[in-house]
Amino acid sequence: MVKQSNILKTLLFSLVGIISGFLGASMYSYFNSTKPNYISQPKQNSQESYYNVSNKNVVKSSRSALEKIDFTIASSKSTNSVVYVRTYAETQYQRYSWMDMFFRGRASDQVAVGSGSGVIFSEDGYIVTNNHVIEDADKIEVVYNKKSFPAQIIGIDPSTDLALLKIDASNLPFIKVASSKELQVGEWVLAVGNPFNLNSTVTAGIVSAKGRRINILEDIFPIESFIQTDAAINPGNSGGALVNINGDLIGINTAILSKTGSYAGYGFAVPSDIVVKVIHDLKNYGEVQKAFLGVDIVDIDENLSSKLGLKDLEGVVITFIEKDGAAEKNDIEKGDVITSINDAKIKGKADYDEQMSFYSPGDKIQVTIKRDNKIFVKSLTLTNIEGTTGIIKREVFNASSLGAILEAVPKVERARLGIEAGIRIKDINRGLISRMGLDEGDIIESINNYSISSPEEFSEILEKIRGRVVLKVIDKNNVRRYYSYYF
Repeated sequence: MVKQSNILKTLLFSLVGIISGFLGASMYSYFNSTKPNYISQPKQNSQESYYNVSNKNVVKSSRSALEKIDFTIASSKSTNSVVYVRTYAETQYQRYSWMDMFFRGRASDQVAVGSGSGVIFSEDGYIVTNNHVIEDADKIEVVYNKKSFPAQIIGIDPSTDLALLKIDASNLPFIKVASSKELQVGEWVLAVGNPFNLNSTVTAGIVSAKGRRINILEDIFPIESFIQTDAAINPGNSGGALVNINGDLIGINTAILSKTGSYAGYGFAVPSDIVVKVIHDLKNYGEVQKAFLGVDIVDIDENLSSKLGLKDLEGVVITFIEKDGAAEKNDIEKGDVITSINDAKIKGKADYDEQMSFYSPGDKIQVTIKRDNKIFVKSLTLTNIEGTTGIIKREVFNASSLGAILEAVPKVERARLGIEAGIRIKDINRGLISRMGLDEGDIIESINNYSISSPEEFSEILEKIRGRVVLKVIDKNNVRRYYSYYF
């Protein structure tokens, strides 16, 4: 009887165990099937190893999203409009022998070859590139469809690092231009150019920022409001096209931010709206007709905001008012904050520079300023670099006897330097100027305390003067120096 009872208990416990196990397995299966799928740790050498088996649909959906972005149309349209620019410059160096040490060096010539990119801007052969691509070149060639064309410089603008070339050709596939004002951060873009002498190279990325200032342009009135992109840009891309997903031009690739000289994640392009204005002026006048408000401005930081009692950091602060300039004539004062120009909001100096680049001397604009936290709207007429509203054609003087090209310093620049007169050295060749140790970009204010107002006057005096000569010079860093000579 006892034995029979033990058997029944054993069977009962077994049955309960089986039922419990079945219920446990069922509950585990139920809860496991309803919990979220987590990304597993990545494994090497497996394209789908970033996701577990149940997440293969995530990989597929990501691929489908990328496949919807088609770069082929934009690539085919833009590559046809991008050319290869080759430059040649004669360089000189001195080779010395033991006899040269006692007599003089023997000059030897070499030819330096450079390269970059350009964009066809019209069917009749106008090509846009960077100024630094063709700077100091003695000969320029444009290579298109494996054919080489000699190129003529129509004009340059160091303040935007743009240049306009012309080749003798027709029916060229010129690029369509889109407004960079409409460009949004996050949009896909393509950089088209000839990096490392590799023709028609296309890289893709996005617009990572707009209105960037990186302080690379060596000009007294630089315009830096770059489009920043992570599309790979390398040496040789300079002067090439930055295009949108439709293949339309939205910028000219100009610079990279790199410690090595090669692409490191940041590329910068001149916005197309600035390019259009610059090229129009170079083509029609040979020089950009810059418009001036008659002020100097700076960005607002927390320290400046606190000093001026401002409530935010928006706008730019006026730090200098030019005498008889447009701002002074309209009662704009030092310390005023410019917040908008013609309803375009001004957040900082890059915005101000970009907006001003769209206008020409004689244009009438409305400027919104903030003074003592009160808002004023001023209507004024912009002027040119000489303080007038006419077309400017800056003249240069070839002082061949001195081995230099000279130009008069314009009024707006003289006002900022605090000088009444002066001439600038534009270019130096072999001759007296090079032997005097002067540099390109130096401004000569006076000779023996006599103010110099024209290049012709300076050349005539220097050719005839004898005895002790003292030049008062302002260098490219605005440092005043005195040079003493004896002729």
